Amino acid sequence: MKIKKEEIEKYLNKWQDILRLRDWDIIIKIVKTKWRKSGDIKIDLEDKKATLLVNHTPKCTNLEELVIHELLHLKLYGMDQMIESLLSIVFGEKEGDLKREFAYTQFMVLLESTVEDLTKGYMAATGSQKSLSFGRLQKVIDKELENN
Repeated sequence: MKIKKEEIEKYLNKWQDILRLRDWDIIIKIVKTKWRKSGDIKIDLEDKKATLLVNHTPKCTNLEELVIHELLHLKLYGMDQMIESLLSIVFGEKEGDLKREFAYTQFMVLLESTVEDLTKGYMAATGSQKSLSFGRLQKVIDKELENN
């Protein structure tokens, strides 16, 4: 899929309004180096600035879904950082600590699944006719089939 910055900008403008993120300055950067992710967002909470990173060859086949997903991470970022800080206070920051790794992994899985559910809900609520991306799942299936 060929990425067009204009298409991403169109979705960014639409979803900044819907998610009430108009007070954020968000720029788009197309990542042209080899990168395992379809997208990411880097956030400066104090200055309300963010950079939406989009892989020039994303695994995700639905750009609107990708934009919504990353903007929801922006919306939840304050809670995300608070919980990560709490984990550090409770478990410390020692690498290899099994209790800390377990709690952190559980938190990240819950965060990602929540963001995915919200993304699907927003797409459905706005009547999106585009099919959901199965990029991450397809990657797992391809790897499994490759090993057999």
